[in-house]
Amino acid sequence: MSKMKSVLKYGTIVFASSLFLSACGNGDVPDLDEDASSEEGAEESAESLPEVDAGDGSTLMVGLTNAPDSFNPFYRPGVAGTWIQRFFYDSLLVMPTADSFEPGLASFETEDNQVFTVNIDPDANWSDGEPVSADDVAFTLNTIADPQVETTLGTSVAMIEGTDSSGVREEGTEELAGVEVVDEKTLTITTKSPVDLAYLSEFLGFNVLIAPKHVFEDIEIVDIPNSQEATMPSVFSGAYQFVEYDNDNYVHLEANPDYFRGAPAIETVYARVMNGTSLITEFQAGNLHMTAGGGIGMVPVQDIGLLEDIEGLVVEEHPSFNGQYMVINNEKFDNLEVRQAFAYALNRELTVENLLGGRGEVLASTYSSASPYKDDSLEPLEYDPELAKEMLEEAGFDFDTPLEFVVPTGNAVREQNGNLIEQWFSEIGVTVNLNSYDFPTWLSMAQDLDYDIGLMGWGHTVDPNIASYIQTGGASNNMAVSDPVVDDLIEQGMAGTDFDERYPIYAELQQHMQDEMQIVPLYSDSQFSVQVDNLNGGIKEYWAGSLHDLHEWTLDTEE
Repeated sequence: MSKMKSVLKYGTIVFASSLFLSACGNGDVPDLDEDASSEEGAEESAESLPEVDAGDGSTLMVGLTNAPDSFNPFYRPGVAGTWIQRFFYDSLLVMPTADSFEPGLASFETEDNQVFTVNIDPDANWSDGEPVSADDVAFTLNTIADPQVETTLGTSVAMIEGTDSSGVREEGTEELAGVEVVDEKTLTITTKSPVDLAYLSEFLGFNVLIAPKHVFEDIEIVDIPNSQEATMPSVFSGAYQFVEYDNDNYVHLEANPDYFRGAPAIETVYARVMNGTSLITEFQAGNLHMTAGGGIGMVPVQDIGLLEDIEGLVVEEHPSFNGQYMVINNEKFDNLEVRQAFAYALNRELTVENLLGGRGEVLASTYSSASPYKDDSLEPLEYDPELAKEMLEEAGFDFDTPLEFVVPTGNAVREQNGNLIEQWFSEIGVTVNLNSYDFPTWLSMAQDLDYDIGLMGWGHTVDPNIASYIQTGGASNNMAVSDPVVDDLIEQGMAGTDFDERYPIYAELQQHMQDEMQIVPLYSDSQFSVQVDNLNGGIKEYWAGSLHDLHEWTLDTEE
């Protein structure tokens, strides 16, 4: 049996703004209207944190601007929660760069790109001493595919034999037909048909974090989200162990001394939650070592210069797949001309030049120029307010009823862009009621289709599969998009076995989405990594893979 090749042609990964369903100490989810990050609470939190000492290389302080949303390995709707979980739950494969995969908990072998043998590292153990086993992997995959589970990972297992197109286990079955345990450290995974190695490796090998069966197996599926095990995890396979989440203030992690890849050199990590302005202040005061980057440790682009002026701080700019979009309630606006008119009304070039200072690009589709799957021949619709107004008039648009426009708080550029969009709509005679909410509240409204238009960031894997956002019934399809052409192209794209076969399918998808304009692509902004120069490790250009060598990070100390 020949080993699967690990080198693949790809770009970078980025993520969307995170949903916030923070796990509190008692396992409850806080009221979404609660202002958990009050100044008083932040001061109390700061007092309980250790001070940063230049002579101490044992504690790492990380800045986040989005709070972790979940510690449940089966339900990871936001990037912040996923990023934190990677400290203590490992995946089968790691992605050191955007075009390579290496063994994590396991290695993969295949001869036909359909039957994959998964060999789990013989030294991989849970923090309670139990071995990480084939049963753990099978349990994790079967739980994600269970019809009753609350999960955001359906698309990550949708290629496995025995699932439907959404990754749900076929009706009337108790286990996935395509998952078979061979022995304690070996299992086979069979896909419905041969698949692209990149697709399987990223979606199943890297995106799925393996959960301990012996911890979760006795919990009813529907009870997992609120269980102690999912909100205050206590058994881990990763480099660090979860200690405490001070709600909306910090996550405290301690090194796992028995980590199978080697005990971490840095003993303690605090991931601190704060706004972008506070990030700058804390760096100036010497109280942070790095930001999390990737949209969850975000400094406003206008303020990057302030950090570049701080001695001993390294600031790097990287391209990203990150996308900001104007989502449209397709249930309310089922007229194609109306949706296209909305796009023509927006001066997206002005957004990139003025709000991003040119550090970004206007999007023609959901793929940025960093993606090898971007169709370079597809140009964004031009700014044409006269055409927009004409199209709305011809479509019989109701100019007397204001549009309910939602702009989430927390991203300064996005909030400013919301004000510009309000102005651009007014210039074509359309009134909007602009309302701002925290991201969790907005996401809840979006899921209920309680809006007309709104702003939202989407995260994209290196692989071009965007089924969760636009496929009928997709977990993050909050626009009521139900388009058989989209669904068919998504299915074709997932069935392709290599880049050359899949590229024309995704090019056709991009053209179709622009023709239908079910969502208006706005811009992709650069990502910045910020860290002290004595940190050996930290955020890489390929953001999502940055934690692959976490156990090797060190902080040089002053002599």
